[in-house]
Amino acid sequence: MSVKLRLQRHGKKGKPFYWIVAADSRAVRDGKFLEKIGTYNPIANPAIIDIDVDLAVQWLEKGAQPTDTTRAILSYKGVLFKKHLIGGVKKGAFTQEEAEKKFAAWLEEKATKIDQKKSKLAKAKADEKTKLLDAEKALNEEKLAAAKAAEEAAILAEAEAKQAAKAAEEAAAQAEEAKPETIDDAMAAAQEETQE
Repeated sequence: MSVKLRLQRHGKKGKPFYWIVAADSRAVRDGKFLEKIGTYNPIANPAIIDIDVDLAVQWLEKGAQPTDTTRAILSYKGVLFKKHLIGGVKKGAFTQEEAEKKFAAWLEEKATKIDQKKSKLAKAKADEKTKLLDAEKALNEEKLAAAKAAEEAAILAEAEAKQAAKAAEEAAAQAEEAKPETIDDAMAAAQEETQE
């Protein structure tokens, strides 16, 4: 029986969540497994990986073969590096204390890289938010300017309408003054024009 370290899918449609398990290679993906080693949540940014490093190293030493994705996850969490250090201790290249120091230093370096990525993502998110707010402010200012211009145009149109009405009234008044007051006066005026 060959043992594989692989991912077992859980979660729901569109939101996967994986268990990292040691399972018989002949077992179906989400079927029986020998032991649960950890979890992997790819939805979060950066991905959340919770793994028992010592247990994973034990399975690797027993000959379990990780799948490609699981190998990348184990490498990311330092499991393969720890296995390498344990191999160096067995060969006598260095002591167990030196191996532990190297692994602790590697973990600290990895933690700082992850923190830098998180801060970079938070900064990018904040920058995007301020960019959207600035764009919204500019749009609101344009709307206010357009509303003011429309209001001023309405005031000007109203003033022009008043002037036109006043001019029409004056023209009507002048026409009224030029009109004869009675029919007799109009007839007399017409006779005068014909005599000339």
